[in-house]
Amino acid sequence: MMMKEDSNEFSEDWQKWLAEYGSRLMLFARQQTRCEADAEDVMQAALIRTWKTHQGKPDDQVVGLAYTNIRRCAIDLGRSDDRRRRREDQAVQERGEQVAWFELPEDDTSRALQVALTRIPEKFREVITLKIWGELTFDQIGKALDISPNTAASRYRYGMDAMRKALEGESAVIRS
Repeated sequence: MMMKEDSNEFSEDWQKWLAEYGSRLMLFARQQTRCEADAEDVMQAALIRTWKTHQGKPDDQVVGLAYTNIRRCAIDLGRSDDRRRRREDQAVQERGEQVAWFELPEDDTSRALQVALTRIPEKFREVITLKIWGELTFDQIGKALDISPNTAASRYRYGMDAMRKALEGESAVIRS
């Protein structure tokens, strides 16, 4: 049985090891993943896997094992995300794309708005949604989407033009 003093020493050794190699390992994790949050998750999972595999004080072999575990955890995460995405895409194909993101009265104008909104590019759709239904300013939209307020304003203008064109096409269909 490990004494409390030995346990503290054991923990301090791993803390020193992590302080020395942590930033290098995190850099590698960032290169192996799609985003910062995934890199942090992969790093944590890999460190736990490394610690469980290498019981005892860290030595020279632990660094290589940690890099290997980061790579394996990143591959596992990527495969998991890909499987989830395929399941979601399949579900959308089976059910069909849902058009209504918000509730509107069920009349021809409302349906035309919903259809027109689905036909414009995502970058315009998100700004229009935040501006009209979220009641945000362009400054707030810019912060929320990590774009400049001027970009938010121009996307709103271009999006509204795209909506007008889509609605003209919808009204022609309704009149037919």
